[in-house]
Amino acid sequence: MKTTQFISKENATNNWYLLDAEGVPVGRLATMAAFLLRGKHRPDFTPHIDMGDHVVIINAEKVKFTGKKWETQKYYRHSGYPGGLREETATELLKKYPERIIESAVRGMLPKNRLGKKLGKKLRVYAGNTHKHDAQVPAAIEVSENKFIQAAR
Repeated sequence: MKTTQFISKENATNNWYLLDAEGVPVGRLATMAAFLLRGKHRPDFTPHIDMGDHVVIINAEKVKFTGKKWETQKYYRHSGYPGGLREETATELLKKYPERIIESAVRGMLPKNRLGKKLGKKLRVYAGNTHKHDAQVPAAIEVSENKFIQAAR
C-alpha cells in the first residue's frame, strides 16, 4: 500500500522570483504573484503548509488597468476613528503609493487566515526599477498571456 508523502515546513525550500510590472494588467500580475507565493507551481504542493516562494515585483508605477478602472476602481482604508473611512481612486493611489495597488490585489487572492498573512510577508513590491534583493539572485519571470515563461538567470 502506498502512502501520500507530505512535505513538512522544515523540508520546504524557498526560491526567489522577480516579476516586472511594466505594461502588465494588475489582475494578471496579481494572479501570477499569488500562484508563486502559495506554491501551487510546485509538484510537492501541500495546501496547509507555507510552500511558496518569495516574489519581488518592480516597476509598480508602470502597471496598467483595462477599461475605465483608473477612475472607477476604489481603494478603502479606515483610521480606526468614527467617520474615519477614506476612499481613493486608483489614479490617486498611484500618485501616492503605487505599491499598494499591487499589494491589495495580491492580498485579495491569498487565503484569509494565518497562512495567508505569512504568505503576504513574502511579497515585496517596489515602485522603481531597482530592488534590494540582488543577493538572493531572484529568477526573472516574464509575464505572458497564458503561462509563465522563466528567463535564464
